Formats: sequence, C-alpha cells, structure tokens
Amino acid sequence: MIRFTLNGEPAEAPEGHTLLQALRGPLGLDGPRFGCGAEACGCCHVLLDGESVPSCARPVETVAGRCVVTLEGLGTRARPHPIQMALLAEQAGQCGWCLAGIAASAVALLSRNPDPDEDAIRAALDPHLCRCGAQARILRAVRRAAGAMRA
Repeated sequence: MIRFTLNGEPAEAPEGHTLLQALRGPLGLDGPRFGCGAEACGCCHVLLDGESVPSCARPVETVAGRCVVTLEGLGTRARPHPIQMALLAEQAGQCGWCLAGIAASAVALLSRNPDPDEDAIRAALDPHLCRCGAQARILRAVRRAAGAMRA
C-alpha cells in the first residue's frame, strides 16, 4: 500500500494503479475526472505538494509521503474555496467536466501569484481543454477568486 496525505487526511492506495484510478476507485472521490489518459486535457489535475499536476498517468507510487489535494479538499459546503465560489458566481461551468482540474491549476497559480495578469492566468490554464466554450467565464472566475483571496 502507498501511504500519502489526501485532502489533509492520511490515505492509502494499492500499488500498480495510477493516482487517478486510486482517487476515483478505492478512495471514492469523483472530483478529478478521466479525459484523455495521456496528460493532455487537464481534467484529471490535482494539487501535489501545492503544484497542479495530471493524475491520469502518474503512478500512485510517485505520491508516497506527499500531499495530494483534490477538488473535494479545497473547501467545504459551508466554506467553499474562493475559486469554487468564483466558478459558480461566473457560471463558468457548462458540463463541468474540466472544472476540477482548472480549479487545481487556478489554486496553484493564486498561491504563488496572488495578483496574476491575464497572460499569467492563460498560461496556468493552458493545459486545460474546455469544449463548452466557457473560457471567458473561467478567466473571469480566476480574476474574481484572486480578488477575493487578496481581500
């Protein structure tokens, strides 16, 4: 078994899985999504020690002793993370398939740059594919979350 911290709690996952398989399977989470399986679409991104990384092809063995945060670990129903509130406020999700990964990348960006310009936001979100055409609303949501986090 591979031991790591998941959303602030100790977790174990069986060897031989990808991180995404472990998260969605035995660990029972549904935030990170399977999209392409080739680390090319972004919907499987999670935070690994504070950095946004794809989880679909990452062997779970690579997270041993490390901290993983998924959409479920960003906030609670009572106290959502500012990025979660901003995505809702901007109606940034249509199908929502991409949003868990986008949220992870936005949180990683805002933790290292609390006042990003549009180019920095676009660069941080570049690995993410949104086929619904909600990109403008997603950009507004990240700017809104940045403002809320600075306030």
